[in-house]
Amino acid sequence: MLIRLNWITLRVRDLEASLRFYHDMLGLPIQRRFESRGRQIAMLGLENETKLELIEGSETILKPEAGVSIGYEVGSLDEAMKQLDILGIPIARGPVQPNPHLRFIYIADPDGFEVQLAEHA
Repeated sequence: MLIRLNWITLRVRDLEASLRFYHDMLGLPIQRRFESRGRQIAMLGLENETKLELIEGSETILKPEAGVSIGYEVGSLDEAMKQLDILGIPIARGPVQPNPHLRFIYIADPDGFEVQLAEHA
């Protein structure tokens, strides 16, 4: 029945701050920006991958403490941590290594949502 996951939506308070984080700092390409029913929306992500949809709005439907996180794979966790330090993005948790093939950290986006950066060996 299902073929693939198309996108994950986050409602954010400040779209520009979120774009600075996800696009400028983490490097997710902006696929498109548009307005729908008075709301600014941006779709980010790599071609043929699940997109991250950011919708600007004042109401928060999903709270950061709900336990939802977004995970991205990195080529080198050590290099990612160096880059985060340069960008002034603190590591919220980790690094964690639950097995010899996986290491990850968590950082927080401007709205407090957790973003996991994982390295698979």
